Amino acid sequence: MKHAIIVTGGKQYRVAEGDVIYVEKLDVTAGDSIKFDQVLAVIDGDNAVIGKPVIDGASVSANVVKNGKAAKIRVYKMKPKKGYRRTQGHRQPYTKVQIETINA
Repeated sequence: MKHAIIVTGGKQYRVAEGDVIYVEKLDVTAGDSIKFDQVLAVIDGDNAVIGKPVIDGASVSANVVKNGKAAKIRVYKMKPKKGYRRTQGHRQPYTKVQIETINA
């Protein structure tokens, strides 16, 4: 099985063809195709190609499934004995992507 390590949104992801991953929000709409050019490594069985830092000419093609927001988390700040309490919510935006092909 062929795997690749890609970089998007400041994070690294190990992907294979057919995988569905959640990445930091991209400026694309659902149904669009996207191409990840920053490929750090491609592993195909016993063969591995490692970039320095990226592999020239390698890319990973994917389809955008949807854009959305993750579940809400609560951010609570408090200073004891001072009467300071703050509650804030946060929902991180994401893009759901399905990997189509790995071109190395």
